[in-house]
Amino acid sequence: MKRNPKTFLVLCSALFLNNVSAQEEIKPNEGQSKVQLAILLDTSGSMSGLIEQTKTQLWKVVNTFIGAKQNGQIPFVEVALYEYGAGNSNPNYIRAIQPLTRDLDQISEDLFALKTSGSQEYCGAVIAEATKILKWDASPDVYKAIFIAGNESFTQGSVDPTKACQDAIANGIIVNTIHCGDEQEGIKGGWKSGALLADGNFLVINHNAAIVHIEAPQDAEIVDFNEKLNKTYIAYGKTGARKLASQTAQDGNALQKEKSGAAVGRAVTKASKNYWNASWDLVDATKEKGFDWAKVKEEDLPEEMKKLNLEERKKFVAKKEAERGEVQKQIQTLNDARKKFVAEKRRETAEDGEETLDVAVTKTVRDQAAKKGYQFKK
Repeated sequence: MKRNPKTFLVLCSALFLNNVSAQEEIKPNEGQSKVQLAILLDTSGSMSGLIEQTKTQLWKVVNTFIGAKQNGQIPFVEVALYEYGAGNSNPNYIRAIQPLTRDLDQISEDLFALKTSGSQEYCGAVIAEATKILKWDASPDVYKAIFIAGNESFTQGSVDPTKACQDAIANGIIVNTIHCGDEQEGIKGGWKSGALLADGNFLVINHNAAIVHIEAPQDAEIVDFNEKLNKTYIAYGKTGARKLASQTAQDGNALQKEKSGAAVGRAVTKASKNYWNASWDLVDATKEKGFDWAKVKEEDLPEEMKKLNLEERKKFVAKKEAERGEVQKQIQTLNDARKKFVAEKRRETAEDGEETLDVAVTKTVRDQAAKKGYQFKK
């Protein structure tokens, strides 16, 4: 049966929105600063290197905002994930994987599940859908950016990428294009002009390059402290056990990529305000505005808390919160020392290495967010 592409897109969008509304939305506290990043990845046959870089360097990108402030507030980061160019039933070969979310474990899980498969890469279509469907903050002060990465022509498909980029920036969303390959080919293919239309940067990376990770004396200790950090989580509710297992699984995925720095980067993220799990962790949940102990059912609690009365439960959570804060401070202190060590090593070698996804994106988000009033530690 012949499908109308527009009708099909509407149906897919509706399903995606239902998925978003079904999730427990984590709202910011009043006046809290925010960053919104949508990552659009080409997952056609030749893009395995790009996916590999994204798997390992997600944490470094998120960590760009550790210590940053806007109007005196530390921002939290929301990340959305799309793939395009993979063979699927969508006529534009788009799949909305995750909406804008603070659930970084879920983003990591989805990245590690990605596989390449050949099809057509329609940049205009995926930018248009991300602009329209994602729940972008209406405030002009929020740094909102799309990062789209691929290696084929930017102008393919029936959706005009020029209009898609113009619509994005009209909604305050910057579009940064990342061409995986030769710079001149990227320019000829429309990647640079697309970025210029939406106040973005045109970036060129070697998506097949190995990520350069400088080992530091603090690395092993940071990873060890991550295990102690995990012991401070109190899984509760219907999704608690599953999300706790996912946390462990994503630690394992990061450890598999330890040579690229993923394990250290993930531990540093978990020691920051960007790692937030109020939908399943009782420690984070009790910090949420409007949290009500009366609404927490006994059957939703872990076994060690069911036998406790309300005051004992509060003390149990407070103890875990204090333990977590102490471990996070230890990781942050070690990371400060690590950054100094790495900076010195880089000065000694005077080697920048090839431009990879993490380097390109972290430079860009700092520069663009600074124009929105976000201040970064030097």
